[in-house]
Amino acid sequence: MEVITLTPRGYCKGVVNAIETAKRTRKQHPNEPITILGMLVHNRFVVEALQKYQINSVDTAGKTRYELLDEINEGFVIFTAHGVSDRVREKANTKGLKIIDATCEYVSFIHSLIKDKLSEGYTIGYIGKKNHPESEAVLEISDKVHLIETEADLIFTDEKLFFTNQTTLSSYQTAALYETIAKKYPNAIISNEICNATRCRQQAVMELEKVDALVVVGDPKSHNTQKLAQLAQQKAAHVFCVENLDDLLKEDLHSFQKVAVTSGASTPTKITQQIIHYLQTKEIIPLKTEDII
Repeated sequence: MEVITLTPRGYCKGVVNAIETAKRTRKQHPNEPITILGMLVHNRFVVEALQKYQINSVDTAGKTRYELLDEINEGFVIFTAHGVSDRVREKANTKGLKIIDATCEYVSFIHSLIKDKLSEGYTIGYIGKKNHPESEAVLEISDKVHLIETEADLIFTDEKLFFTNQTTLSSYQTAALYETIAKKYPNAIISNEICNATRCRQQAVMELEKVDALVVVGDPKSHNTQKLAQLAQQKAAHVFCVENLDDLLKEDLHSFQKVAVTSGASTPTKITQQIIHYLQTKEIIPLKTEDII
C-alpha cells in the first residue's frame, strides 16, 4: 500500500498556544483549581490528557459560555482558542475568577475588526455555524452582528454592510457565498477570514491526485475536521473519518493501493503519526498521555 501524507496536518499554531498556555498555568500554579470554559480545543483526547494535569473542562451541550461560568466558582478559568465575548469576561471578573486567555490570534483579530466596523456605523453579516463557540462569542458582541449560514439569511436592507466569517469554515463554500454577497450587495465590504491553517489543510486535500481512499483524523466535534471530511468526498471514493487508530482498525483498507492521510487542526500529531506508521508497517506503536499534549 502506498501511503500519501498530506501537509500541513495536525495541530495549528492556535491549538499549540492553547495547550501550552494550559500546561504553563498548571506549572506556575500547582495547587490551584484550573477549569477550562468549554473544550480547550475540539478533541476529546486533548481534554482527557489535560485531566491528567488536574485541568478540567465544563462543557454541557446547549449551554453558552456565559451559562457555563455558573459551574466555575474559584481559581483560574481558561478561555478557549475559540474566544469569548466581553460579557463572559465581565462575568468571570465579577465572580473573582483569575482569567487565562488562550484565544487564537486570528479569532481575536476578527473581534477587533468587527468592533471597529461597528464603531463606524456598519451592520455586520457573520458567516458561521450556529452554536459553535467561535460564532457564539462574535454574535454576543452586538445585536448588529447577524449570523449567516446560507443564502436565505441574506436579507439585509442597511446601506453600510460589512461581512466576515468564522475561521474554520470550508474556504470553498465560504468563497461561493461571498460571490453571492458581492452581487447582491455591491457596496458592502467583505473580509474573508478563513485562517491559514484551515485554508492550507483544505487546499492540500483539493490538490490531491487520485487515491483509492482518504483517511481524515480528528474529533467529530471539530468543525475544521468536518469540513476536511466533506472535501475529501470529492477526491476519493472511500473516506474514513476516524478519531484514532482504534477506529481505523475497525475498517478494512487491505484492498486499497493508494491511501492518503490528513487530520484536522486540533488533532494530536502523535495520533496521526501512529496511524500513518500503522498503514505503512502494520505495526502499532503505543501512545502515552505526554504524547498527546
